[in-house]
Amino acid sequence: MSATGHEHGHDDHGHHHKETFITKYIFSQDHKMISKQYLITGLIMGFIGIAMSLLFRMQLAWPGQSFPIFEAVLGKWAPDGVMDADIYLALVTIHGTIMVFFVLTAGLSGTFSNLLIPLQIGARDMASGFLNMVSYWLFFLSSIIMVTSLFVEAGPAAAGWTIYPPLSALPMAQPGSGAGMTLWLVSMAIFIASSLLGSLNYIVTVINLRTKGMSMTRLPLTIWAFFVTAIIGVISFPVLLSAALLLIMDRSFGTSFFLSDIFIQGEVLHYQGGSPVLYEHLFWFLGHPEVYIVLLPALGITSEVMSTNARKPIFGYRAMVASILAIAFLSTIVWGHHMFISGMNPFLGSVFTFTTLLIAIPSAVKAFNYITTLWKGNLQLNPAMLFSIGLVSTFITGGLTGIILGDSTLDINVHDTYFVVAHFHLVMGISALYGLFAGVYHWFPKMFQGRMMNKNLGYVHFWITAVCAYGVFFPMHFVGMAGVPRRYYENTAFPMFDELTNVQVLMTVFAIIAGLAQLVFVYNFISSIFYGKKGSMNPWKSNTLEWTAPQEHIHGNWPGEIPHVYRWAYDYSKTYENGEYIIAGQDFVPQNVPLQENEEELNH
Repeated sequence: MSATGHEHGHDDHGHHHKETFITKYIFSQDHKMISKQYLITGLIMGFIGIAMSLLFRMQLAWPGQSFPIFEAVLGKWAPDGVMDADIYLALVTIHGTIMVFFVLTAGLSGTFSNLLIPLQIGARDMASGFLNMVSYWLFFLSSIIMVTSLFVEAGPAAAGWTIYPPLSALPMAQPGSGAGMTLWLVSMAIFIASSLLGSLNYIVTVINLRTKGMSMTRLPLTIWAFFVTAIIGVISFPVLLSAALLLIMDRSFGTSFFLSDIFIQGEVLHYQGGSPVLYEHLFWFLGHPEVYIVLLPALGITSEVMSTNARKPIFGYRAMVASILAIAFLSTIVWGHHMFISGMNPFLGSVFTFTTLLIAIPSAVKAFNYITTLWKGNLQLNPAMLFSIGLVSTFITGGLTGIILGDSTLDINVHDTYFVVAHFHLVMGISALYGLFAGVYHWFPKMFQGRMMNKNLGYVHFWITAVCAYGVFFPMHFVGMAGVPRRYYENTAFPMFDELTNVQVLMTVFAIIAGLAQLVFVYNFISSIFYGKKGSMNPWKSNTLEWTAPQEHIHGNWPGEIPHVYRWAYDYSKTYENGEYIIAGQDFVPQNVPLQENEEELNH
């Protein structure tokens, strides 16, 4: 019987009802199956998002040129293969929405929170399997609605992924402001419901269902990251829901929350008294915590993968936990740095600059601790480890430009240029994507009954992706500093940007190669599910509890009693004073191994 008493009644669970295909694979309440559903849905959405980015990158590199693929994919939006200006903005909008919310929020958090929280804290399942299932199916429904909006006659939503009014609040503003925009708002409202249900489940599970001995200071850093991410989500997502509902009101019910003094073709509309800046406040109050909702799970995964593959304890465990908590708190008081040129009071700008630069401190703590964990480690450079190290690289290079953008005076020069796009793609997009890949390579055997992904294909995937990611986003900083604005579908009207066209071509070529490299990953992923070679029960020689559970997925995770925990998760290469390993012949001590005689517990 475990400390929390959630074990009884589960042991005979496998016998009294036969699982059908539908209860096992579709409406499953088992966290391991739900995590796979999240991952596969997220990867499919990711492919749609990447494909869109390649389409508009081609338009940026060769503006106004005719491509047969445009006509094939975009149909009436690319007459004779020339991309229409309206669909360009729609592609940018849906690309941003899909990547930020559907891939990096749901695909990353949904997959690994579900897979790892019960397995790493020693629980039979989530606190509520039913809520977990509802959360996934709401996410699935919102994905379907978002994809459906691509096929609306007037075109999908086209106001940028931030959906600023008046483009989003006036159905007659442009083609993409009509039915496509309504579907976007409906989809996001459902997505937020899904995210909230998931987050509440994760929080309750971590607080209530830890096995005996698993104190909060013995939790792996992955669980700390998922736990805090869920808390940020619960605090900030409802604000986005309110913004979406008010937008729906303005669009369909004649209110004026975000509209005032609007003229269309010289005719004044009846909207009075609203403020589009109010919408910006509501959106960015979610929008900034959102980047940490995306990033923290990736950082947690990196902590775990890096410590395991450096064969040494994570450096500064308590500092890592403290930095996660500090980032969570600070992320809610920095949203104004997205709005420095919205006419805000310069004094308020200086306050937001101060809080934004403060976030650099816990972020730097994490970066230095990763580097110190690698220092003098016995590095196992498998694909998961390479992606984790890649994450640290993009986190630092992307974070440095954030210091410029977070400063209210320096931001004026580069606001709404490609400099901003380069910054957040590196620090949030690429970093979180690397975290996702690291997690997939590392926990693939846990997800798919002990099968391993092909290591050599993993290396190919990593190196092409890493080189091309910098190939796309490094030159982009310079394009931005030269003043090229975001979201313009061509810059031919500005002669001073003509000499930058070859840089656009360079970025697009790198982007296309990077997109193709993801096909290597997909091939590796799908073929390994069926034909991957079986690894041992603990292939990475890791300390956390999920590797003590059998490879075959059973309801309740462990066939007998849940393992108890006697130590933290990072006893790698731990020795007695005479230099011998704690367990003879192996350089790691799993969490469920009791303290040995004469062994000191590490005071972390």
